[in-house]
Amino acid sequence: MTQPDIIQTILKDSNYHLDLFTNTEVQALREEILIQTAKGKETAFIRCPIRRKAIQLKPEELIRQLYAARLLNQYRYPKERVRFEHLVNFGRERKRADIVILDKDREDTPYIIVEVKKPKLQDGKDQLKSYCNATGAPIAVWTNGQQISHYYRKDPNYFEEITDIPNVDQTLADIRNERFTLKNLILKDKLAVERKSLKDIILELEDEVLANAGVDVFEEVFKLIFTKLHDEFKSQNDKTVINHFLRQSINTVVQETHQDYEVDHPDYEMLKKAVEGINDDDFRSMEFRNTGQTPTELKTKIQRLFDDAKNQWSGVFSEGSTFKLSDSHLAVCVSSLQDIKLFNSNLQIVDEAFEYLVSKSAKGEKGQYFTPRHVIDMCVKMLNPKRGEYMIDTAAGSCGFPVHTVFKLIDRKFTNAEIPPEDKENVLKVFGIDFDEKTVRISRTLNLIAGDGETNVLHLNTLDYERWSDRVERDRIWNMVYGRGFDRLKALRTESENNKMFNFDVLMANPPFAGDIKENRILHQYKLGFKGNGQPQSKVGRDILFIERNLDFLKPGGRMAIVLPQGRFNNTSDKYIRDFIAEHARILAVVGLHTNTFKPHTGTKTSVLFLQKWNDDPSEGPLCPKIDDYDIFFAVSEKSGKDNSGNYVFLKNSDGQYKLDENGHLIIEHDLHNHEGELPDNIAEAFIGWARDIKLSFWS
Repeated sequence: MTQPDIIQTILKDSNYHLDLFTNTEVQALREEILIQTAKGKETAFIRCPIRRKAIQLKPEELIRQLYAARLLNQYRYPKERVRFEHLVNFGRERKRADIVILDKDREDTPYIIVEVKKPKLQDGKDQLKSYCNATGAPIAVWTNGQQISHYYRKDPNYFEEITDIPNVDQTLADIRNERFTLKNLILKDKLAVERKSLKDIILELEDEVLANAGVDVFEEVFKLIFTKLHDEFKSQNDKTVINHFLRQSINTVVQETHQDYEVDHPDYEMLKKAVEGINDDDFRSMEFRNTGQTPTELKTKIQRLFDDAKNQWSGVFSEGSTFKLSDSHLAVCVSSLQDIKLFNSNLQIVDEAFEYLVSKSAKGEKGQYFTPRHVIDMCVKMLNPKRGEYMIDTAAGSCGFPVHTVFKLIDRKFTNAEIPPEDKENVLKVFGIDFDEKTVRISRTLNLIAGDGETNVLHLNTLDYERWSDRVERDRIWNMVYGRGFDRLKALRTESENNKMFNFDVLMANPPFAGDIKENRILHQYKLGFKGNGQPQSKVGRDILFIERNLDFLKPGGRMAIVLPQGRFNNTSDKYIRDFIAEHARILAVVGLHTNTFKPHTGTKTSVLFLQKWNDDPSEGPLCPKIDDYDIFFAVSEKSGKDNSGNYVFLKNSDGQYKLDENGHLIIEHDLHNHEGELPDNIAEAFIGWARDIKLSFWS
């Protein structure tokens, strides 16, 4: 066994990881490893500084040694206060806590308890609760080397998350009451530092307080995320200062992409060190924080912040909406969410959380699932929306296609930096429509923020366009929320009083493909609602009608990407659909997606169809002359970015640990595009090269 591979060999096939620890920490432990041969087998040992004897290095022991070294070196606790396998009495039963820091004033009384033997969070938290309640220890830590959680035992029923544990010279009050700015949020972001996802934290909150709180979980968590986003948005001036400093120091910025400088994917640890050097004395203090005030005082503060957010981004919550969570439940939720940085380049974390919440309201029964961000990025890259062009998503969901189109048009990511006035004109040319009220509110939130205050996301039934005018004329509240966006949509109609045909340049959509439309009134609005002999169909798949409806939205020469079930491409019975498509548009590309792409919600095999509407008249739009014989780009994804259970698969570096991009985010391992150079060129880049070679209008 060679020295460099010892640690990876020990951790192989375990649920433990090294992601939380620096290379320096891991190397220091590696140098202390002893190899002994027993019965012809090489075994790794380490001389434990706490027990003062050689201990065999199994996975949990390896993580314990690494974290104990951090307690001694970083937090500066003396060895005399550290215990391993500390006995905890439960009446007649006795158990052993993995690591205990003893109280400095009361010997043998635990102050901090650390659990590493339970590699799953909920198991470890349950164990910690029992230990803390049995000993009275106020602080608990769980880690498996990849994730970490710090808790304050408020009372036997509630454990609130805290940002970190105190070092030897600090108190718990010092940690809870410390001034916290945007700089601290970047450095302490759980998503990067603790490798947690927003969905993980919501699941934990459900188990802890939400499931039995007697409230609508979707509404309360949505309010919290909405309020947290507003708090970060209020620190946009501090973001400008941070980015200015980073441009000068390491020639990059945190989660922002105004490309007037060169960026060569800086190491995330280097970026963190640069941020640490920024003086934040003049930065505003973050308000979405539990700083030790009473639960009632905290709720008053958070409600006030929520009211400010509603004024900033109107049309998502009613003016009189308030938090329904009890004071103590709200305090636990705020503590769990306060150290997550929601404004960053990666909307996947917000999507994953909202998708879970919406699925609890049976969204999946409608056959509509949020499109993974790497699929969205592939479509945006391939269709290449440009400034001045109008774009729409007719089944907007969480607004992935519109928001990523905004990112492309104004050359930025999901950030709380101010949008320049000249960019807002392009933002207001991006539209979204969805028939599900909850997802429309999510879409409006993300689009309001990405677009800096205005949005064209509308709550309408895309397929039932004949009823749009009824809604506009009769629903005063709808008009208050959506009226301005609808006026902008009407300006794109080809006929002033008809909601059927529009003049959009680009359309991207993942329409629901479960269930049939059976209402004759709707079916009779569509050519595909009739059989070849002119007789009306009794029912038509919802996704089939979306194909025709989407073509109606496009101007001549307009282009689109639509996600469809694979059967539409090869079922004999669906030939009439393929004939209809070929009659109205040039088929540019078909990209077969992996069956895992939309798991865990569905394993339906899907493909993305790329089209450009025929056009021979340059005065009508981009040229796409109608021809009978032409090349089509075909590709099949073999690496979906998800496993068979629907969990994301992330890129690892040569050491077997997860690699982070420059914003501290895990990188999904897929073959749809190159993730800004972090992955090899693949399907999107191959299409772009092909499109340029054959001189497609939007790439020539």
